[in-house]
Amino acid sequence: MYRHAGISLTDAKKQLVAGRLAKRLRHLNLSSYGDYFRRLQADGGEMQTAVDLLTTNETYFFREPKHFDFLRDGILPGLKSKGPVRVWSGACSSGEEPYTLAMVMAEVLGGRPWGIVASDLSSRVLATARQGRYPIEDAAGIPRPLLRKYCLKGVGSQEGTFMIKPELRGRIEFRQVNLNASLPDLGVFDLIFLRNVMIYFDIETKRQVVRRILPLLRPGGHFVVSHSENLNGVSDALKAVRPSVYCKPEA
Repeated sequence: MYRHAGISLTDAKKQLVAGRLAKRLRHLNLSSYGDYFRRLQADGGEMQTAVDLLTTNETYFFREPKHFDFLRDGILPGLKSKGPVRVWSGACSSGEEPYTLAMVMAEVLGGRPWGIVASDLSSRVLATARQGRYPIEDAAGIPRPLLRKYCLKGVGSQEGTFMIKPELRGRIEFRQVNLNASLPDLGVFDLIFLRNVMIYFDIETKRQVVRRILPLLRPGGHFVVSHSENLNGVSDALKAVRPSVYCKPEA
C-alpha cells in the first residue's frame, strides 16, 4: 500500500485495516488476511479495491470555510493570467471540494473562462463525484443563495437528494491520479488545493509529492493545504501567506 499509494500503514493501523477489509474477505470467500495479501500480489484490480476501502474519504461542502473566503476575496479578484483560470483539487474525494470551488468561482469570475481538474486515487469516490448527487442533509453547509442558484432538489424517485446543476458539473474534469507516481499531463494551474491527503504520508513522501506537483503551479499561484497541515520541512519553494496557504514566487 505504501509503494502503490504512499499511505503509511503502521502497526497502530492494524485494527483499521482489519475492520475495513473484513467484509471484502468474506465477499471473496477468503479465510485469512494472508490469503488476501496473496490475492493482492496477483490481481492489480483487487489492489484498487483495497485502496478504495482503506483510504478515508470524509469530506463535506465548504469544509474549512476560511479557505473559500480567501479564494473569493483574496485570490480570484487579483488573478492576472490572460487565459482561463484553472484550479486543481488534488484529493477531491466524492466531489464536495471541487463543487464548492466551482460555486465560488462562478460567483466571482462571472463570464471569465475558468475550469477545474478534480482528481483522486479512488475510483469509487470519483464515480460519486461525477454524478454530483448527494443526500439532502449534505446541503446544510452550502449557503442558501448558492444552494438555490447551483443545485437542483430531487423529486419523485430522487426525493431526499439534491444534484449539482449540469452547467457547474460541466466545468469540472474528474481524473484518477496517483500523486505518488508520475503525473499525467494536467496543464498548469493558478491554484492547487491539496487538503487532508498528506496527513497519510511520511515526510519523505510529502517532499516527493510536493516536488512533483510544483511545476504545475504558475508563478504567483497559490497552494492550499488543510489547517491541520503545513509545509515545514517539506518544501522551501513556496512562501506562506497565511496559515495553510502558500504562494509560488513570481519568476
